[in-house]
Amino acid sequence: MGRGKVTLKRIENKINRQVTFSKRRSGLLKKAHEISVLCDADVALIIFSTKGKLCEFSTDSNMERILERYERCSYSERELTDHGSHGSWTLEHAKLKSRMEGLQTTQRHIMGEDLDSLNLKELLNLEQKLDLGLKQIRLRRNQLMLESISVLEKKDKALKNENNVLLEKIKEIQKEIAPQAQAHIKQQDRRHNMSSHRLDTYISATYQAGDDGLVEENPRQAQPSIVLPPWLLQHINH
Repeated sequence: MGRGKVTLKRIENKINRQVTFSKRRSGLLKKAHEISVLCDADVALIIFSTKGKLCEFSTDSNMERILERYERCSYSERELTDHGSHGSWTLEHAKLKSRMEGLQTTQRHIMGEDLDSLNLKELLNLEQKLDLGLKQIRLRRNQLMLESISVLEKKDKALKNENNVLLEKIKEIQKEIAPQAQAHIKQQDRRHNMSSHRLDTYISATYQAGDDGLVEENPRQAQPSIVLPPWLLQHINH
C-alpha cells in the first residue's frame, strides 16, 4: 500500500523541528552540490534558520559574484518590462542604496567597528578574511623588498666593476708617466749640479786671498792665470 500524501505544516516540537531542519539542510546542500557538478551550473544557496543562523553554498566559493549576476539579470528583465517607469528607477536606487550600506557595514567590520551585531561564526569568517588579506600583504611586501635588494646588489656590482676599470686605467697611466717623471727628475738634478758648479766657479773667481790672510773681494773680474810650459821659460831665461 502506497504512502499517503503528507500535509506540509510547521513542526510544533522544537527538538523535532531542529532535527528535521538539520537533516533537510544537509540534503539540500548535497543536492545543490550534485546539480552544480553534474550539470556544470552556477548554484547559490542561502538558508537562514529560525535563530538567524546563516548557511550558504556557492559553486565557486564567491557568493557575491553569483548574486551580482542574479541582480543584473533580474533587474535587466524588469527594466525591459518597466522601461521608463518611475518604479524601475526607485527600485534601482533602493538596490544601490542597499549595496552601499552593505559595503559600508563590511568596511566597519574590517576596521573593528560595530562587531556586536556579529555572531561567533561571522566573527570567525571575518577573522579568516583578515588573516588571508594580511598574508597577501606580507607576501607582496617581501616580494618588493627582495626586488629592491636585488636591484641594489646589481648597482653595487656595477660600481665595483667601474672602480676596477678605473684602477686599471690609473695603473696604466702611472706606468706611462713613470719613465718621463724619472727623466724629468734626472734632468732637474743635472741642472742643479751644473748650477752649483757654476756658483762655485764664480765664487772662487770673485774672492781671492790677500797677503794678510784675509779674504778680500776683487772689484774687477779676476784675470785668468797663465801657466807657461817649461821649454818656453828656459828660452826666455836664455
